[in-house]
Parts: sequence; structure tokens; C-alpha cells
Amino acid sequence: MTAAVTPKGERRRYALVSAAAELLFEGGFEAVRHRAVAQRAGLPLASTTYYFSSLDDLVENAVEHVGAVETAQLRARVDGLPRRRRGPEATADVLVDLLVGAPASEPMSEPLISRYERYIACARQPSLRQIQRLLLRRRVDAVVEVIARSGRSVRVDLLTAMVYAVDGAVMSALAGDGDGPRETARATLIDVIDILAPVDERPMRV
Repeated sequence: MTAAVTPKGERRRYALVSAAAELLFEGGFEAVRHRAVAQRAGLPLASTTYYFSSLDDLVENAVEHVGAVETAQLRARVDGLPRRRRGPEATADVLVDLLVGAPASEPMSEPLISRYERYIACARQPSLRQIQRLLLRRRVDAVVEVIARSGRSVRVDLLTAMVYAVDGAVMSALAGDGDGPRETARATLIDVIDILAPVDERPMRV
């Protein structure tokens, strides 16, 4: 058994990944450097190269860690959502909370900014694309469940397009000086929700 897979090694490895994820949230990809990660984790600098083959390897693990946290949060929100028919505005409100997250009274959240930085990073770091595609599928799965629980018709291809529309709206809001991400995403959803996820007239499954 190597040191990297001993309980102590696993704890150190997890501490480094968690530290890298925190730095990713706070300062983007440029903030994730060997020295900064080691300092944040309270470990020797050499530990970053001992447990990870490269900086890219460490970054990929940090992105996977962030994705696991986001997925757990999505699952918790969906699991707590009661089944009932919802109109377009009520459904949009649920989806905005799910996909955007930060209340309108708060400034743009670091996790939200970080999410879209990761999308852009895929253009320069192809190794991140598979991770991001998996995270996108999990977001779509969460939306599918919300739509089903809201008494609306589910077509995965159309709901995938809905998620893309929200992502585009949020990206535009992050670059603009008008309405914030939540307001922009909500307006987009209200415009398309009855088209992409019309009310299902069949009796709802309990």
C-alpha cells in the first residue's frame, strides 16, 4: 500500500482537493497554484506534487469535488419539492432557485461565477470537458424531476435546451449592468416554459 492510499494519505489528498476547490471559487483557475493550495491546506508544498501528477490533475480533482457538492445540493432541493401542478411563474421560480441559486437580494455568488468560468475553461483544458458534460447531465436530470413534480410534460431534449437557455441568460447578465442573473433567467424561463414543458393533462403521479 502506497502512502497516497493510506488513511493519512487520503486525508491529505482530500485536504488538498478541498483547498483547491475553495481557491477555485474565490479566484478562478488562476488562483489554483501548488503553493497556494498547500498553504490553504496547511501542508508542505511537496505534497501537491506527491499526491497529484500535475497542476492540471489537481485542478480536475477540484472541479470534480465542486461538481459533487453542486450535485448534492441539487438533489436536496429536488427531493424536498412537493408534487403539485405549477403555473409558469411558480415553475420558473423553482427552476431559478435550482439553477441560479443566489437570492436576488444577494450579490452574484462565487459558486455561480465559478460555474461559468469552468465552462469557458473547457475550451483551453479539454480534460475538463467530460467532467462538465457529466455535471450538465446532472443539472438536466434535476430539471426533469422538477418539471415532472410540477405536473408538466417531460421531454429531455427540450429540457436540455431550457437549461442551455438559462445558461445563456445568466452569462449575459454576468456581463451586463441591467437585471441580475436571477431576474434574467426567470424572464427567459417564463417566456419558454409553456412551450418546452407544457402542462401535462394526465393525472399526476403521487
